[in-house]
Amino acid sequence: MGKKLLMRGSQVIGEAAVRAGCRFYAGYPITPQNALPEFMSGALDALEDGTFIQAESEIASINMVLGASMAGARAMTSSSSPGISLKQEGISFLAASELPAVIVNSMRGGPGLGNIAPSQGDYFQATRGGGHGDYRTIVLAPASGQEMADLTKKAFEYADRYRTPVMLLVDGMMSQMMEPVIFPDPVNLTELPPKPWVLDGANGRPSRIIKSLILDTMEMEEHNWKLARKYEIISREIAAAETYMTEDARFVVVAYGTAARVAKGSIKRAREMGLKVGLLRPVTLWPFPEHIIREMSRSVKDFLVFEMNTGQMLDDVKLSLEGRSNVHFYGRPGGIVSTPDEIAKVISSLYYRQHLEED
Repeated sequence: MGKKLLMRGSQVIGEAAVRAGCRFYAGYPITPQNALPEFMSGALDALEDGTFIQAESEIASINMVLGASMAGARAMTSSSSPGISLKQEGISFLAASELPAVIVNSMRGGPGLGNIAPSQGDYFQATRGGGHGDYRTIVLAPASGQEMADLTKKAFEYADRYRTPVMLLVDGMMSQMMEPVIFPDPVNLTELPPKPWVLDGANGRPSRIIKSLILDTMEMEEHNWKLARKYEIISREIAAAETYMTEDARFVVVAYGTAARVAKGSIKRAREMGLKVGLLRPVTLWPFPEHIIREMSRSVKDFLVFEMNTGQMLDDVKLSLEGRSNVHFYGRPGGIVSTPDEIAKVISSLYYRQHLEED
């Protein structure tokens, strides 16, 4: 572990990726994530075994990542909302071929071309796979510069461990925000677990095949069930969330990323007013930490889902609770970032209203 460095969010992800063993990056420019490919171009060029490619398109870049992963490299790409949409076919190919890769989405306002302001409108796309077919993508949602560094390392570890694409879901504000970060020590590439499936030339061994085209329907069905069993294992092993001031809470805000940072400030204000309010922050958006929310419902009867969209994680909270508690929603779509005072007013209004109904 080294000393604290003050860095922009996109650069934090880049530095953490290189330290995690990323040696291949392909991408295409789009705001507000451009600082990441800019960083990777210099960082990988400085390494003897590093490769950076500014591809001709988002579609080309994700398929270059697929090829690099197939050859055994720790590979990454990044984009912002509409660019990620263009990559979805390639992400589906990665999942079907069981190839590890890290994809960074710095969300902006949408739908369509939208704007370059921070948003959380891509939750559905990220957590439901986004592309065609029966597959899932691990989705990690950092909420600070330090966590961007830590979860970038984890993203590469999860990708290799489960042979699956992993998405880091941030937003334009987190990409541009500067915070002090302590980076993990660089990994030793020679000490990483072996990849016996890699296509590195069949000299002296039987040939290997990696493909997603399976024309036999019975074989395709079995492959889908194989993937489903893997996703069940992932769900059991890595679902994670942070809790804040929930020990005695009667009212809990559920938020992730930038929205969770705003929510923390609002909860501090609510506590100063004597309200027993806490925060549940999902760190893995898929698998969603439904067991943590469900357990919390034993003592918490009101949850407020706060998102920078019109209500997407809201569905997962409702599904997790299965009617055990009341679920409220407050959102600001299109690139609007709420203030802690704004959310504190929403909390206090709901809190007092629910208490009046109970009384």
